Amino acid sequence: MKIEYMDGLLFTEITVHFNGEKKVINNIVIDTGASHTLISQDEVDDIGIQVGMDDEIITSYGIGGKEHAFSKRIKGIQVGDFILRDVLIDFTSFKYHNINGLLGLDILVKGKFNVDLENFKLSRS
Repeated sequence: MKIEYMDGLLFTEITVHFNGEKKVINNIVIDTGASHTLISQDEVDDIGIQVGMDDEIITSYGIGGKEHAFSKRIKGIQVGDFILRDVLIDFTSFKYHNINGLLGLDILVKGKFNVDLENFKLSRS
């Protein structure tokens, strides 16, 4: 699948599957420095993903400082033709302009993805 190189970052899109609905989310940064995937809660409110009493609240530390998120089990997350089913994903209020989430190593490794920086493509081995 094609990826875009903008503002020094690599962008792709993902599809989130939850409660019989699915939503394509654009402007997801491919982040090989992130241990786990993080998605903007604002992007999934309309398909019913909201923090609940059973969700774990987590704290992450990174270049942007300390951030809080909630982990929710969703039916699946899709990158290209790869679908990881029944997965815990972290959701937060994303404060970065034009970025709707990070595609982290939890998904990239499980999907056995390769990042082709010559042709700007994300493929599976």
